[in-house]
Amino acid sequence: MSTVRRPDHRSAHRPARAVHANGLRHVLTHLITPLLMCIGMGLAYLGAFAHPAPHQLPVAVVGSGRSAQLLAQSINDKAGGDLEVRTVGDRAAAVDRLKHQDIFGAYVIPVEGAQGVKGAADAVDVSGAEGQGPSGGAGRSGEVGASSGSGGSSTSRESGGSVGRDGGGGAARSGKPVPELLVATAGSDTSATVVQKVFTPIAAQQGAPLKVTDVAPTAEDDPTGQGVFFLLVAISIGSYASVAVIGGAGAVLPLRLRTALAIGTSFVVGLIGTAFAGPAFHLVDHGLGGLWGMAWLYSAGVLLIGTGLHTFLKRWTTLGVMTLFVMLNFTSSGGIFRPEMQNGFFAALHSFWNGAGFVEGVRSHVSFDGYGLAGHVWTLVGWLIAGLVVIGVAALAEKRRRTAAAEAAAHATAVAAAAVAATVPEPARSGRSARGAEAGAGRRSANAAPVLEEKRYEEVAEAVGV
Repeated sequence: MSTVRRPDHRSAHRPARAVHANGLRHVLTHLITPLLMCIGMGLAYLGAFAHPAPHQLPVAVVGSGRSAQLLAQSINDKAGGDLEVRTVGDRAAAVDRLKHQDIFGAYVIPVEGAQGVKGAADAVDVSGAEGQGPSGGAGRSGEVGASSGSGGSSTSRESGGSVGRDGGGGAARSGKPVPELLVATAGSDTSATVVQKVFTPIAAQQGAPLKVTDVAPTAEDDPTGQGVFFLLVAISIGSYASVAVIGGAGAVLPLRLRTALAIGTSFVVGLIGTAFAGPAFHLVDHGLGGLWGMAWLYSAGVLLIGTGLHTFLKRWTTLGVMTLFVMLNFTSSGGIFRPEMQNGFFAALHSFWNGAGFVEGVRSHVSFDGYGLAGHVWTLVGWLIAGLVVIGVAALAEKRRRTAAAEAAAHATAVAAAAVAATVPEPARSGRSARGAEAGAGRRSANAAPVLEEKRYEEVAEAVGV
């Protein structure tokens, strides 16, 4: 009696389960990249921006008498290293230092108020930028132009060294000298806000309103001066996103063509950034040619480094370029908080990172008469040279890979030929050899036939007497 076997459904599902397991493993492996991006972005942005506070922020007290030295020393003592207060002889020298970004605020003591500075430093508040957001606006910690205590403050703009309009209260209108705070918001709006927060209570302690004069104002359509930072963000995204396309879709192309594509793309990205800065949003009102040059240098450095790294990092390239040009770059650029408002790590990066070179270079070119511009441009050139070096190393690596692949292919061909030869039967080779020998004997017989025929002819001729 035969038994009918039922199909095993578990056996039928095993291949599908194996496929699903492999697919799940593949997805989980690739999810590591975005999770690392999440961790990196959180550490970078919160580490750089969460608790801004001044660290040896350079400011000045303007005056040549003992009262200025006493006030500067008192503020230094109370600040405990948060501020670096120095004295400057006169107002013109203070303006010059502000435009060279040696200092970020200068408190001009009124002549009649010089006797009242003793004890004014007791009102110093150096609690930093508490309440400030990424846009640079101040929260409850003192807004530019806000009044404090019995003394108010007002902001005026100064162009070409001329004194701004008088925004003081009744004391100023009556002709009584009032303390003046000089700032340069084009260098950093957040630093200017912190400086005003420090000196407004000092003026109030002297019973006078504080007049704030901006000696290097931002563009009219960029009141916070942070438009350059967001321009950096746009150019960076256009650059490192293009790396993924050139390295991925262009992987079949020779490295020299990928390099040419990177340089050409940086040219276009620079033009787009210049259009944003000028005609589109009026972040700058002059110097667009120089801005494009710096945008091209910056973008070319990012693209060349990313294209070269793709040879080694492959699918980890996106994480690599985001670490270099987002996590460490945006946070150290000085576009939101200057290095004097950050911890030592990001302040150190600011001195040589390419984002800082672009932001500070544009500020110098547009707002500070080109002072320090050469150093920032050389920073961008250095990153471009680094990109060319990475491309060169990648070219050597790819050449070695091609040579190794060619040698491996040749070796595989030789091994295959030897394997084929080894599989031919021995009798067959013997049969072919025998047939070859017979063919050779036949050819020798054919060649010997004319010689034999000639000998017979000679014998017959001799017999008949010919």
